[in-house]
Amino acid sequence: MTNLWIDTSGLARAQKLFGLPPLERLRRSVGAFGEGDVVTLSGPPAGAAWPGARLDSATASLGQRLRGALSGLAGKLVVVDGTNVIDPRLIRFLGENSATGLAARGDGARRAVAMCLDASLADAIPESAANLREVADALLAAGRIAPLDERRFPAYIDKLRRTLPYWIHAVDGVAARRELERQMFWENYKGSTDLLTRWVFPPLVWQLTRLSTFLGIRPNAITALSVVLAFVAVPLWADGQWLAGFACAYAMAVLDSVDGKVARVTLTSSWIGNVMDHGLDIVHPPFWYFAWAWGLGARPPDDPLYVAALAFIAFYVADRLVLGVARHRLGHALHSTTTLDEKVRSVIARRNITMSIMAIALVLGQGAAGFLIVTAWQGLTLAWHGWRTIWLGFLTSEYRGKEK
Repeated sequence: MTNLWIDTSGLARAQKLFGLPPLERLRRSVGAFGEGDVVTLSGPPAGAAWPGARLDSATASLGQRLRGALSGLAGKLVVVDGTNVIDPRLIRFLGENSATGLAARGDGARRAVAMCLDASLADAIPESAANLREVADALLAAGRIAPLDERRFPAYIDKLRRTLPYWIHAVDGVAARRELERQMFWENYKGSTDLLTRWVFPPLVWQLTRLSTFLGIRPNAITALSVVLAFVAVPLWADGQWLAGFACAYAMAVLDSVDGKVARVTLTSSWIGNVMDHGLDIVHPPFWYFAWAWGLGARPPDDPLYVAALAFIAFYVADRLVLGVARHRLGHALHSTTTLDEKVRSVIARRNITMSIMAIALVLGQGAAGFLIVTAWQGLTLAWHGWRTIWLGFLTSEYRGKEK
């Protein structure tokens, strides 16, 4: 059972991040807690909406309220400030931790702390403590608690293919809020991705993410629009309407970044959203490739461009299968295995790279040559991934099952 104690006395001055109040962000973070878990909102105004939470509206000092919560407690108590913005992974880690501990980030008024305490520490908490920083300082000075061993924290995020230390922030004003929103946006980019996603799209993605959260647009609605755009492009290209087709394609590519950012910064990821997003990523490329060939005049059975289109799709499907084998053998994405794999990911034959090569070729009046180039690039990508999978997944043991 996990016991979570939240100090709500500072909620009146709390800053919203991406339109989401800190207490609601906390509620979404711990929404996956199991049956029997107890959440207590302590201090005025403790009447904030949190279905199922216990309310402690006492006006006593934080130190007195926390000592009372620990008295006679069986098990551990995870203690956080309701005005802080806290990494959901940290809350879960503290809740599952078998020992007491302290997590902290920042300095001075920007210092934020979260603790895992037990009843034996109640007597060491000053009754006059006004905030959790004072509690943490008193426990540290008395040698009753130790900082969290960050080596034990599961910092690797598989969905983002990157290692990210835990974070916890005190948001003490508008400037801090704006700074933290930027930081959260960038930290939710994948560790390995293509050149356009990393260097070209972010300014537009940032503005669209802010607009979407301001308007309350759900990430699934953004994903649904990107699905429509992805498949509207197919008949446009097949009919030779290249400009309209690529307008839809690039809009879809940008929205493919926006939906994930909105989901992660507002903690609104869902099963159906993940299925739609990842399903679209896997399914749409063959339709695009065949539409390019058809729009260039490829016709069955022996037209070179038609044969190239079949090869292109075969290379793509085989490449996806190889990457699946790599993940199974390594326990994580191939592109997060080494620095070399991360860098190569930026230029391999994936959607944004291939469609940019194709667009440039069409602008130069060399559409057929461009199609043959991207087909060859997909084949080389397959060969590269095949070699890396064999080398890292079968011929060496250094990276297999190793958390990044």
